[in-house]
Amino acid sequence: MTHTYKVIGMTCNNCKASIQKYLSELENVTKVGVNLEKGEVEISMTKHVSTEILKNAIPDKYQLSEKEDEMKLVPTETFNFEEKSKWQQLKPLFLILLYISVASVLLHHQDWNMQDIMLDFMGLFYIVFSFFKMLDLKGFPDSFRMYDPLAKRVPIYAKIYPFIESILGLMFLLRFQVEIALVATIIILGITTIGVTKTLLDKRAIRCACLGTALKLPMTEATFIENAIMLVMATILLINLL
Repeated sequence: MTHTYKVIGMTCNNCKASIQKYLSELENVTKVGVNLEKGEVEISMTKHVSTEILKNAIPDKYQLSEKEDEMKLVPTETFNFEEKSKWQQLKPLFLILLYISVASVLLHHQDWNMQDIMLDFMGLFYIVFSFFKMLDLKGFPDSFRMYDPLAKRVPIYAKIYPFIESILGLMFLLRFQVEIALVATIIILGITTIGVTKTLLDKRAIRCACLGTALKLPMTEATFIENAIMLVMATILLINLL
């Protein structure tokens, strides 16, 4: 199937190449043809890709819409709405991390065992984050594939990722095969962090899938930091246990 979309914001051949590059990387997209003069892009797909996914795949300086909706597309200034600040957008993420941190500390307030605190933090982190991903198991893979290198190449990985997080969370909380869980964490989050870093460096405006699709979180430095915290904890714990 082939669909044609309007793209506002293209001014040169570099813009044309950029649009073609990002859209071609999407799963189920087989061919992308960009007409700079008409401001249009023609996309061939093996399976329908939603307009929302297409919009998220390209830098935010471009506006993509279905061709039949072009008359509805007007400059954002006419809407007179304020963009949410980064803090407002990321507030749910920070609150979740705060609750997980406080819970991990309170569980060990009598002995203050730092190793157990970190293990419980990692366990709760995985359980809570996998819960939000489970809310939309159908939509999560498409969002996750936007930036995770392994998910882009192995579609089934994106589908089972929430379950992997749940299993790792239980392993940490139950203290079951902790060394294996730590190694898995370093590998899995290491791969994801590479994708997050590339996305941030390319300045692509996409949705972060860390809390699934239930909460619309932008991809920001906060995603990199949360992954980095888990990677540091996993590395420290693995060194201590070996």
